[in-house]
Amino acid sequence: MSNVELLSPAGNFEKLKIALSYGADAVYAGVSHFSLRIRSGKEFTYESFEEAIKYTHAHGKHLHATVNGFPFNAQIPLLEKHIERVAAMNPDAFIVAAPGVIKLARKIAPHIPIHLSTQANVLSYLDAEVYSDMGVKRIIAAREVSLKDLEQIKKHLPHLELEVFVHGSMCFAYSGRCLISSVQSGRVSNRGSCANDCRFPYTLYAHNEESGTLFRVEESEEGTHIMNAKDLNLSAHVKEILDSGVIDSLKIEGRTKSAYYVGITTKTYRQAVDDYYANQFDASKYTAELDTTKNRGFSDGYLVNRPFEKNDTQNLAHSISEGTHQVIAQVSEDGTNCLCKDVLSLHTQYELIMPAHAKIEPIDNEIGTIFKEENIWKISFKKLQTPSGKLFDEIHSGNTNAIVLPTVLPGFTFLRAKIKG
Repeated sequence: MSNVELLSPAGNFEKLKIALSYGADAVYAGVSHFSLRIRSGKEFTYESFEEAIKYTHAHGKHLHATVNGFPFNAQIPLLEKHIERVAAMNPDAFIVAAPGVIKLARKIAPHIPIHLSTQANVLSYLDAEVYSDMGVKRIIAAREVSLKDLEQIKKHLPHLELEVFVHGSMCFAYSGRCLISSVQSGRVSNRGSCANDCRFPYTLYAHNEESGTLFRVEESEEGTHIMNAKDLNLSAHVKEILDSGVIDSLKIEGRTKSAYYVGITTKTYRQAVDDYYANQFDASKYTAELDTTKNRGFSDGYLVNRPFEKNDTQNLAHSISEGTHQVIAQVSEDGTNCLCKDVLSLHTQYELIMPAHAKIEPIDNEIGTIFKEENIWKISFKKLQTPSGKLFDEIHSGNTNAIVLPTVLPGFTFLRAKIKG
């Protein structure tokens, strides 16, 4: 069996570059039309999307184009033109959810492989066989499916590729097929404009229809975020997943997440996968790194446990937490300077988080120092200086002045600090 693919989100061109530099084998992205992430899709024009595909291919990696929305009749002519235009850019696959769109894509662009979106809810080899007969090359498994069921699907359809989500946000609804946002704000989730209504705090009431009395139901101060699913985190189960021998791709959710999230999750799962093949897998190594990202608490979902076997998938207290670390600055693509994301101060030590396999050397000069302490690379500034020579005592988030680094660092390196608590 060939090594499993690590598939990361690319919400915009910068995040695409970060995902690839931090170790992704492939990325998924889309122009806003007919994608289930309209907000991130707006980051790409047709022109920049074509450039992104060329960039990805130039680095020997793959790009899967999302066409996974559910179109209405009036949108079909536009959908046809969209498929034609994106197919001409030669992405490595179309991610599609609706059977009609599969048929249309196969007709317009038979040379582009079809990957079936998780929105299609494939749970059994019967459904998988139907889609395989339609020409689907890969099934992105439903979030509710178990690893044992995927083993059965592979047994019946050994030619069919299987992809599973291993990390990221989870929907309250069945396989993400949600109507809450549509009902409350008119933003249709299944057309890519979800307002994340499941993350809101809610208050419950009991209404007596005979008297008209309205009682507020309040058992405790907690429990208001009743639909807020914890984030998926299967890093500890990567060995179990790969031992099955049936999974072709591990997918990270998060096209609307931060650049730091993309870098950290990609790098962590890259290490987990590489450690597996090197017989050095150690689940404890990956947990702490993933805890540094903003999250809603973590759950291992349903791939290795049935829903009825557990009751820890909801975060009832709050919609999201800050994680254990704060991103302080992000290094430019050319590695010569950084932009502040929080508060950047003189003579303060910050941890350096670098792309996969990056190498640097210690340095000490008039700008600052870079050194290694307890196997962690750190940086401290003696001067906060712009390329034009302007000096600062401190830089805050929102300040767009680039700050010169003591030496050239790997592009898209992050400076971070532990949150005091």
